[in-house]
Amino acid sequence: MKKRTMKLSLRSRLTLTYGGLFLIAGIVLLGATYVMFDQQMSKGAVVKLTGTIRPGEGSRPGEGSSEQDGPVFPSADKVMRDQQKKAHDAATTSLITQGGIALLGVGGLAAALGWIVAGRMLAPLNRVTETARRIASAPAAENNLHERIALEGPSDEIKELADIFDTMVERLDRSFDGQRRFVANASHELRTPLTVGRALVEVAMRRRSASPDVLQLGESLLEINLRHERLIGGLLLLARTENEITGRAPVDLADVVDHVVAQTTAEADASGVAVRTEPGEAMTSGDALLLERLVQNLVENGIRHNTGGQGGWVEVASRVRADVRGDQVELEVTNSGPSVPAYEIPALFEPFRRMDADRIVDSKGVGLGLSIVRSIVRAHEGDITARARDGGGLRVTVTLPAAPETAERPIGYRMSEVV
Repeated sequence: MKKRTMKLSLRSRLTLTYGGLFLIAGIVLLGATYVMFDQQMSKGAVVKLTGTIRPGEGSRPGEGSSEQDGPVFPSADKVMRDQQKKAHDAATTSLITQGGIALLGVGGLAAALGWIVAGRMLAPLNRVTETARRIASAPAAENNLHERIALEGPSDEIKELADIFDTMVERLDRSFDGQRRFVANASHELRTPLTVGRALVEVAMRRRSASPDVLQLGESLLEINLRHERLIGGLLLLARTENEITGRAPVDLADVVDHVVAQTTAEADASGVAVRTEPGEAMTSGDALLLERLVQNLVENGIRHNTGGQGGWVEVASRVRADVRGDQVELEVTNSGPSVPAYEIPALFEPFRRMDADRIVDSKGVGLGLSIVRSIVRAHEGDITARARDGGGLRVTVTLPAAPETAERPIGYRMSEVV
C-alpha cells in the first residue's frame, strides 16, 4: 500500500530554507561570541591580597621576628576567586539565554519576511499555474486555448517560461481552430455531391422503364447515400459542438424526453424494443436543438444496440438532484443488450469507434453518436458517465447544471428536428 506523504509548497520550502539558514548562521555567531567571551574572562587578572609581615606583627610568642612576605588574608583570596567564578557563570548564562531568545525572535521575523518575499517572487509562477489549470479543467479544454498569460516584468526565467507557454497555447489554438474549420468546410463541400447523387438516383428510379434490378440498385445506393449524409451531418454537428455555446435558453429535459421518445417509437417497435420513460421536470440552460440531439442519440443507441429481438427495453429518466456543486439535472438512459466489457466503454465515446467490426456494416449509425453526445455535454459544462449493467447493456448518466431558479419556462416551447 502506497504511503501518503505530506507535500509542502515551493513557497513553504523556500521559507523553511531562509529561516533554517538564518538560524544556522545565528547559532554559529552566538557560539563564536561565547568562545571569545569565555577567553576574555579567563584572561582576566586574578586579584591576590598580599602584604609584608613585619617583625613583631602578628607573630606568636616564641616565633622569630624576621621580615616575611605572604598573604595577609588567605581566605580573602578564595572569596575573590569564588566571586569571579560566579560573575563568569552569570555572564555566560545571560549571554546564552538572552542571545538564544533574541535569535529565536529574529529567526521568526526572518521566516515571516522570507514567506512574504517568496510569495512575491513566486506570484508570476502562480499566474502561470492558474492559467494552465483553467485551460486543463475546462469541460472542453480546446475552447479555453484563447487565454494568454501575457506576463509583464523583467526578462527572467519565469517570464521566459510564461512566454513559451503562451506560444505553445497559441499554436494549439490555431491547430484546433484549423481542424474545426476543415471539418466544417469539408462537410459542407461533401454535402453538395451527395445531394446531387441522391437526386439522380431518385430520378432514375422513377422512370417508367426502370427495371427491378435498377430499382433494387437505386434503393441500395440511396441507403448508402443516406449513411454518408448522416456521417457528414454528424461531423458538422461534432464540429459545431466543439465551439462554445453562446446562446442559451431554459430547456426542460422532460419535454425533450417526451419528444424524442415519440419520434423513435416506430424504430423501437420495428426492433421489438420497449421504451419506458420517467420524465421528471429537469430545467437546464443551453441549446435546445443540441440537447434534443443528445437525448436522441442516447435513445437510438439504446434501441439499435439492444438484444436484437423481443424482450429488449430502454428506460429514459430525467430528474433534479443536489450535490456539492449545487442543483444538477440528470438524464439517465439504460438499455438491455449484450454484455459490455468495462475496459471497452471509454472507447465507445471516441469517433468511429464500435465494440466490434460487424457493426460497421450492419448498423444504421456511423460511429459518431456517443462522441457527439460527449461533445454536447462538454459544451454545456456537464459530465457524462457510462457503466455496464450486470445483465448486459449500458447505463449512461448525463449531468448538467440546473437552470437558475429565476428562469421561466418558455411559452409555446416546441422541439424541432435537427438536420
